[in-house]
Amino acid sequence: MHKPVGRFLVAIFGLIVFLILSFYLHITNGMFDISFSEVFKTLFGFETNETFRLVIFDFRLPRIVIASLIGVALAISGVVLQGITKNGLADPGILGINSGAGAAVVIFMYFFQFQAVRTDGSDIVNILMMPVFGFVGGTLAALLIFTFSYKNGYLDVQRLILTGIAINSGFGAISLYISLKMNEKDFESAAIWQAGSIYNANWTFIIAMLPWIIILGFYIYRKAYILDYFLLEENEIISLGIPLEREKNLLLLASVGLVSASVSVSGNIGFIGLMAPHIARQLVGISNRFVMPASAFIGAGLLIFSDFLAKTVFAPSELAVGIVVSIIGIPYFLYLLIKEK
Repeated sequence: MHKPVGRFLVAIFGLIVFLILSFYLHITNGMFDISFSEVFKTLFGFETNETFRLVIFDFRLPRIVIASLIGVALAISGVVLQGITKNGLADPGILGINSGAGAAVVIFMYFFQFQAVRTDGSDIVNILMMPVFGFVGGTLAALLIFTFSYKNGYLDVQRLILTGIAINSGFGAISLYISLKMNEKDFESAAIWQAGSIYNANWTFIIAMLPWIIILGFYIYRKAYILDYFLLEENEIISLGIPLEREKNLLLLASVGLVSASVSVSGNIGFIGLMAPHIARQLVGISNRFVMPASAFIGAGLLIFSDFLAKTVFAPSELAVGIVVSIIGIPYFLYLLIKEK
């Protein structure tokens, strides 16, 4: 067995253990605890207690599935953005793509008076429309960021970060302005959603975001080898016959699609796209065909574990999972800044 493959398999095994541990903690703990045997019996139809069935299938399981899907989407998006910008600090949240998608979804909520954190899943059309609006907003944000970040035909990393911060602030202000024009109940719902919350997860949200994750995630993984070439200088990539700008744009659009599907369900959750690729590279090396699945496992595990903390640390009250991820992610971001000096 080749050394990189063996290293990858060992890392994936460890990450699966982390994922299972996060799943176990999340599904057995909450407003009341359920033992592992009771969870097992309920999942496989041997448990007759209707309360257990309700709690697991209507509340905890959809929440875990959504957390894992969002973690996967944001982590893969982070791998793409760091690859095409050659910047280890690139993250859809830091660059403002999350905010662009979020602002479009808030506008959707305002005009359609849709309360994302209070729906029971019966508003199928509205739920399916949210990722589409998010994609439009995220694409607009990405277009602005990359338009203002090019200097003399090259992507200027410093301009990229500064533009991202400005775009982030701009779309954040638009979201706040639109939110303030809402009635009291819609405003409260939008404010909770924007903080990054998945406590109202249901199976309709999963149906809405799953096609985006599967199709775009598969497309990006097939292009993992292209991201490896992005480590070279641009003229070297072009000399190999790779249509550089077209591949960049397609990967960027796919990445925005993943972010939009996530933001439409959970609001703004940052730092997963920053942390997961960095941790993955330390575990499996720099080849993106290994980094991408490892990042996906890390993103899913991190978000499930963060949501477990969000619902239990201050029980019976809950924190938004976006706040917990930020508490973990900000020190990591500062660590990377110091490391890159």
